[in-house]
Amino acid sequence: MVTTSVAQDEDHPALNPYLQGCPTRRILDRIGDRWTVLVVGALGDETVRFSELRRRVEGISQKMLTHTLRELERDGLVRRTVHPEVPVRVEYTLTDAGQSLRAPLKALEAWSISHFGDIRAAQADYESLHAADE
Repeated sequence: MVTTSVAQDEDHPALNPYLQGCPTRRILDRIGDRWTVLVVGALGDETVRFSELRRRVEGISQKMLTHTLRELERDGLVRRTVHPEVPVRVEYTLTDAGQSLRAPLKALEAWSISHFGDIRAAQADYESLHAADE
């Protein structure tokens, strides 16, 4: 049985991400997105330019990094600062809410590293078991 703590506010008296229409589900979707996890981790407690952030998160396309940063800014997790210089300089930093997300994401990162061997072994076992099914 899954139990949840239910927050309350005026607009949503019973916030519960297990309910399909609950707006907290969108928040979980955002913070559970692989690019969000990596971008928040790459930002850390620094202010970073777009090009540096792209170098830190290998494999992310310019389009996906732009999209992820816009969504994080929209959700109040990232602050975008434009410096009116020639050429224009744009920097990103985590807001207080974004900073508060670092610890749980770091715990997930540590968990994935510490359980990597077990998961790889389970995957190999699964593959060998189901290879006979095909």
